[in-house]
Amino acid sequence: MTIAKKLCALAVTAAGILGLVRCAGDPSDEDREPAGRGLERLVTDYASGFGEDSGYRRPTREDRRAMAAGIALLLDRERAAAERRLDDVDFAVRTITDPAGGRRFAEVADRSEKGSVPRGWGRVYIDLDSPVRWSVQVPHPVADRYTERLGAELLSRSPGGVLVVAGAHRKAGRGDEADVAHRRDSVFHAICAELARRGLPGVQLHGMDDQSAPKHDVVASTGRGREAVAEGRDLADALRERGYDVCRAWARSCPLAGRSNLQGRAAATHDVPFLHIEFGLRIREDRDRSTEAVEALADVAGTWRRAD
Repeated sequence: MTIAKKLCALAVTAAGILGLVRCAGDPSDEDREPAGRGLERLVTDYASGFGEDSGYRRPTREDRRAMAAGIALLLDRERAAAERRLDDVDFAVRTITDPAGGRRFAEVADRSEKGSVPRGWGRVYIDLDSPVRWSVQVPHPVADRYTERLGAELLSRSPGGVLVVAGAHRKAGRGDEADVAHRRDSVFHAICAELARRGLPGVQLHGMDDQSAPKHDVVASTGRGREAVAEGRDLADALRERGYDVCRAWARSCPLAGRSNLQGRAAATHDVPFLHIEFGLRIREDRDRSTEAVEALADVAGTWRRAD
């Protein structure tokens, strides 16, 4: 074998060894999702196992405080401090890159969520490439079918957001303890309350059945407060232009107006814009229609992103 061929063989061998080492022990925390829907697939895969018997454990006050504090540190771009605080409650932070647009997100996930009895405390995704200006909240994944997909698609489409996804079916656990839209003693509420305290507007996504508001495709509400009336009008107008009938709860009596929603109440306490949106099934289950709804929501998020 010539010297040139020997050198070539050594180079190939070395490259292979380095490749194995890199796969086995890559020091980077960044994981690019394989080709597909990226962030949306992560969120929908996560929620796919939720059921009424999938398990839920009510967090202690210290658990809730630790989670809210860890998210606050991430929002302040204090990554190392955030990881230490979240480690206290066995949550981990990793960076994922959405292949659709190449944007990076911090994923905050429970290390124990794959256990036989998961705690059901949820996940958070934070945009790392833009200043954070708004949030999208999904309190009833799977129970309100496809709302988790809408939330992920909205975060992926509109920069500067935080996605908060509840970690259990609303009927999991004992009584209504996993119905996080109506409980203060949840990780979900602790995080959303911290976002409201920081002045971040939020949109909370729900799903209604056909009997709840039979004359309407969407019920749009500002919850307990009225800070987001202008944004609500813009959203309702955009949805109407796309052919959907919207009940505007700030202007008339509507079912499912979310007046008792606790994240909405927290936002109202801080005079922060908040939208509580109920989508009918025909919008949520159809990909084209749900994309139209996300486009309208993204326009609202865009106004929040620019409002400093």
